Amino acid sequence: MSKKIKVMLVDDSAVVRQVLAAVLARDPELEVIATAADPLFAMNKMNQNWPDVVVLDVEMPRMDGITFLKQVMAVRPTPVVICSTLTEKGAATSVQAMSAGAVAIVTKPKQGLRDFLASDAGDLVQTVKEAAAADMRRLRASIPPAPPVVPELQKPLTAADIREKASAMAVTTDKLVAIGTSTGGTQALELVLSALPADAPGIVIVQHMPEKFTAAFSERLNKICQIEVREAAHGDRVLDGLALVAPGGKHMQLRRNGAQYQVDIFDGPPVNRHKPSVDVLFRSVAKHAGANALGVIMTGMGDDGALGLLEMHQAGAETLAQDEKTCVVYGMPKEAVKHGAVDRIVPLQEIAGLISQYGKRHR
Repeated sequence: MSKKIKVMLVDDSAVVRQVLAAVLARDPELEVIATAADPLFAMNKMNQNWPDVVVLDVEMPRMDGITFLKQVMAVRPTPVVICSTLTEKGAATSVQAMSAGAVAIVTKPKQGLRDFLASDAGDLVQTVKEAAAADMRRLRASIPPAPPVVPELQKPLTAADIREKASAMAVTTDKLVAIGTSTGGTQALELVLSALPADAPGIVIVQHMPEKFTAAFSERLNKICQIEVREAAHGDRVLDGLALVAPGGKHMQLRRNGAQYQVDIFDGPPVNRHKPSVDVLFRSVAKHAGANALGVIMTGMGDDGALGLLEMHQAGAETLAQDEKTCVVYGMPKEAVKHGAVDRIVPLQEIAGLISQYGKRHR
């Protein structure tokens, strides 16, 4: 029998700790070795028996989850799954945690704990298993430097800058980039998107993330990128200088409307256990954009996006996969390569440059 994955739960709610422990204990591959009501208790217990994965609340007394997360990453980088409430504040804090090194987010049950045990247990268990597979050395290497936090010190936009950005946003492009990613993807996307110029080709993105958290994630990226980044809404046009992130809990498809590309946001069953699903996006890009697209698959567990990228490749699109050396989890890219869907395998640090070149080559 293989070694069990050791899990620690850190949450100030005794009820939540009890429920989550019961969920995880059902799986023979997992072992909850300790629980703690706050980070100070947690660190003492971790020093006695270090876990493989930490499931962490971000809003707690005595020490907040972000501070604790940074301490863990400084002492002994360990996969951390954020367990957060479905609130605007909880979402924003959770996204900060992802930027600081957490590998995934699960939503905390506020009510209906028995229902949670029955309906959402599988997602929690699978997320913890995926987190255990994360290579934390690669995650640390992919975390971009912290962006400026004082807006007043940033260089103000000139009138020429504003005209240039407005001009780029007004021009519809018939070329686009589709990106799919999962575990480790928030850091990878931040590194790629923040390196793109303001006139980069239009981008559509699926990042596996729960409902409401994609809005906070998009807002964070928008503040540090030259391009505009926002959570996609039904009917949004794909434009140069704009990246549209699929909303958590919904699927996103591309469609063509005359000379324009637009996105459809819709509900439906999970595909490959995910909603949004990379395959759903990539297959629609293959159908409606064909050779006018660049497909990029990056770090993530499982195989979501592999067959969709193959359809893009068969439709004439250019395709890239992040290489194993820079992936936090070499799952999705590996499956895409295995299916013959990939033209080039490249390090994470080269992806932004290749997207820029793609835009210039076809402009």
